[in-house]
Amino acid sequence: MLTIWGRPSAYNFQKVHWFLEELGVEYQHVNVGGSTGGLDTDEFLGMNPNGRIPVIRDDETIIWESNSVLRYLAAKYGAKKYWDDSPAKRSEFERWMDWELSTLQPLFIGLFWDYYRTPEAQRDEEKIEHHRQQLEQYIDLLNLHLEENEYVSGEEFGLGDVCVGACFYRYFNMGLEPSRPKRVSEWYARLSNMPSYQQVIQVPFSELKGRLEF
Repeated sequence: MLTIWGRPSAYNFQKVHWFLEELGVEYQHVNVGGSTGGLDTDEFLGMNPNGRIPVIRDDETIIWESNSVLRYLAAKYGAKKYWDDSPAKRSEFERWMDWELSTLQPLFIGLFWDYYRTPEAQRDEEKIEHHRQQLEQYIDLLNLHLEENEYVSGEEFGLGDVCVGACFYRYFNMGLEPSRPKRVSEWYARLSNMPSYQQVIQVPFSELKGRLEF
């Protein structure tokens, strides 16, 4: 059986957890990270020397880094639906996976930490506003893409949507009242109708508010 290590409220863990549920793959979850600890044990570091989550073990194969895990799962368990033999076709969603990792995620995580996870008295409002404005520029870019596509990945839900969509529940519900471009809102509504998204992503996260430590 496939095993996944991680903390349920961790952003990158949620991406993989959501996709596993969507694939219908049977798995075992080992809760590590945060207040539970376990990332500095010899056993865990033997799987991922970076000491970070998520990590999966599938038979004898061990994989870390969330987007690499997603690619593996798609290729092995969702090839007909979520993976394509054509490098050109794969690039249609892989470019958005990399965009999420290099552009969207750093801005969102920065905003989430500076605003939501920092106690109000310690917040740097100028820094928060800078992150917010940058993030909204890229969400406008995403909106342009969605004007011609039902999903980030194209006409069908795919890995681009898993990566990009994982942050939007928190982004829309952490108290900043962000703008909601029309196409992004429609796409988010489609994600919100998915039982797997409801189960894994649309869960309370108030335990993280004003909490600088994991």
